[in-house]
Amino acid sequence: MERIIFTKLRNDSGKSVIENSEEYLTAEGITWKKQYSCDDIEQVNHRSAVSGFPPYLGGPYASMYTSKPWTIRQYAGFSTAEESNAFYRRNLAAGQKGLSVAFDLATHRGYDSDHERVVGDVGKAGVAIDSIEDMKILFDQIPLDEMSVSMTMNGAVLPILAFYIAAAEEQGVLKSSLSGTIQNDILKEFMVRNTYIYPPTPSMEIISSIFAYTSQHMPKFNSISISGYHMQEAGATAVL
Repeated sequence: MERIIFTKLRNDSGKSVIENSEEYLTAEGITWKKQYSCDDIEQVNHRSAVSGFPPYLGGPYASMYTSKPWTIRQYAGFSTAEESNAFYRRNLAAGQKGLSVAFDLATHRGYDSDHERVVGDVGKAGVAIDSIEDMKILFDQIPLDEMSVSMTMNGAVLPILAFYIAAAEEQGVLKSSLSGTIQNDILKEFMVRNTYIYPPTPSMEIISSIFAYTSQHMPKFNSISISGYHMQEAGATAVL
């Protein structure tokens, strides 16, 4: 196959199809070339990285998304566990393949719904979960060994993850069979979102404890989801 040198291509008027400038600068101050070719990756050791095998530079799965499309799930949760459960089951019946749970601000901060400090916040912007019983209701008639569950939870990550595991065990599901993600990005809460409970040092210890536990007992579960969106909304650039 003939190799095309884009910098030498000309349009009908004889002008180069590539703009005069060889590089451009992004808003973050990163220099990019106008176009890349095989020469740019000659020194990059990428051909030895096969997807599905360590160090997983080509991706975590052998066939990636050609045989297993990514899960499309609606980020949802509101009012009570009963109402959110009904909403989830309607979506699943319509063809949704996974769940993404939104919790209310009271739950994020570790408050029970009857606490005087969260009057007016309960069940808003997410579902209120105060106990294992609430979590059992949230996933009623939803087999957790067959359902990937993403939970956006940071500050109160320990009780929420414990509730989830207990709810699964009540269904007869081993925690080793659970798949999904817990956000567990408490550090982000200090910088932009503010739904933290403990100071930074113990919060980081909580994060690492989640890593240790899930890696040993929940091999199909993702122990953190770094949330860059909040950073961007707060003014951070792509460099950060």
